Amino acid sequence: MATAAPADLMDVTTTDALAEKKKLRKHFARFDILFFLICTLVGVDTLGAVASNGPQAFTWLIFLAVLFFVPYALLIAELGTAFPEEGGPYIWTRMAWGRGVAAVNGLIYWVSNPIWVGGTLGITALTAIEEFFNNGRSLPGAKISVLGGSSILDVLFVVAFIWFTIVAAIISFSVGKWVPTIGAFMRSLLLGFFTITVVIYAIKNGIHDTFGGRAFLPSYAIFIAAVPVLIFNYVGFELPSAAGEEMKNPQRDVPLGVARSAVGTLLLYGLPILAILLLLPKSQITGLTGFLAAIKSVFTVYGGHVAANGTPVLTGAGKALGYVIAIAFVLALLTSGTTWIMGADRAQAMAALDGAAPRFMGRFSARFGTPIAVNICSGIAATAVMVLAFAITGGNALKYFVVVLGLVISTTTISYIVIFPALVKLRLSHPHVPRPYRVPGGMPMVWIVGGLCTLWAIFASVVLVYPGFGVNWFGQHGNPNSSLPAGFTRWQFEMSQVIPLAVLLVIGVLFYIAGTRTRRHAVKVPIAQEMGIGEVSDPST
Repeated sequence: MATAAPADLMDVTTTDALAEKKKLRKHFARFDILFFLICTLVGVDTLGAVASNGPQAFTWLIFLAVLFFVPYALLIAELGTAFPEEGGPYIWTRMAWGRGVAAVNGLIYWVSNPIWVGGTLGITALTAIEEFFNNGRSLPGAKISVLGGSSILDVLFVVAFIWFTIVAAIISFSVGKWVPTIGAFMRSLLLGFFTITVVIYAIKNGIHDTFGGRAFLPSYAIFIAAVPVLIFNYVGFELPSAAGEEMKNPQRDVPLGVARSAVGTLLLYGLPILAILLLLPKSQITGLTGFLAAIKSVFTVYGGHVAANGTPVLTGAGKALGYVIAIAFVLALLTSGTTWIMGADRAQAMAALDGAAPRFMGRFSARFGTPIAVNICSGIAATAVMVLAFAITGGNALKYFVVVLGLVISTTTISYIVIFPALVKLRLSHPHVPRPYRVPGGMPMVWIVGGLCTLWAIFASVVLVYPGFGVNWFGQHGNPNSSLPAGFTRWQFEMSQVIPLAVLLVIGVLFYIAGTRTRRHAVKVPIAQEMGIGEVSDPST
């Protein structure tokens, strides 16, 4: 007589999800996952933002590598192999906390990416082109008053940037996966060549040495400024799992991809940030242009000089190499946006098919096997963010960058407050699901890993929404308002963060209501069948 399978080996999905997933194709292999993760984790847009915190930024980078990045890698390696269903982080939160919570959290996780692409990535790419091709000035063309006096070419460049990422996300994964592969090589070349050039520059000119070893000693003020950006730099391990059913062998490839990309990420972040700190005085490092300024400075060894006011001027071979690096920099930004759009859009599409968002967002292309409807929604949202940010900030690129980056990071970290503890919940609620990879150390280590990651996400979210949180709590004396970005009052900054978050919360609830009809067509299926990994036997029999 057959023994009934435990309840935790069954799941409730929808007929729409089962039908749409027939369009998926298994194109995602081991090396594709590795390159995808490198492209996802190693972003070049925030290197300057990290370095702007001075030598302590490097200290906190190493600190978080141990107490956040490694636990986070272990957490995703288990979830990604035990539950490799299309939709990844959405599915994990839905199985752990229910559709209502997952609907709101899924929206926040998804929408942070078009905000990022239309905001920080687009403006950073534009700034790179202006710095290297137009001596730091706006691109030529008539000015558009309603967009803060930005030129037509400025706007068209960012629009083209946005829609390149969308088109790359729409095309078949068999083709689209080459975008992150190229991006991984591009950022390795960019950061590697930059680091080598730093060595040449240091041999020829020496290094910036106005700070001593004590400058690396940690302080709370820099801690609360650097931690959110560093955590934002370190997240992304779960993104390939959003395409879990397009992987050829997720149980084998996810842990390997996570481990290898973790090592590469630490090197590709640590060395350039240290180089920026050694090369430039802190006063010259801003969140937007810090890395670009460092590139221009060191490239003077190939041709050019640094003017008396500290401005680098490239000539000859230095100028030619500057053009090449600027293009490589923009391509690195493009591929970062593309990988995040690819992953987050799949998670949101599966939310729609699961009854946690409007049904139309879950439509996959029969030709490409990609979530074309939500891809287009991402492009529209990113374009709207670009227009709004240009108009609000009056064309001030640095202010634009600060506002949007804060919102991007806060929406991202808030979504992880729900994703990270799913590890613990699913260990308890789904004990019979086979886990090809398990966090070592049993349940005590699962609690430690899940708890550490969740606490970091909570802390980063709080200090982002309220800069200066905790100042004066640890025997230090200071003004919390000193932690605000330049040019903002407390009221202005809080409203720039709180109002969009409140709007997203309301939209998430409305999305869940909109999925009511889809949820009526529920069907119960074995988890293994739903995830396309074959039959799962009950290990207790």
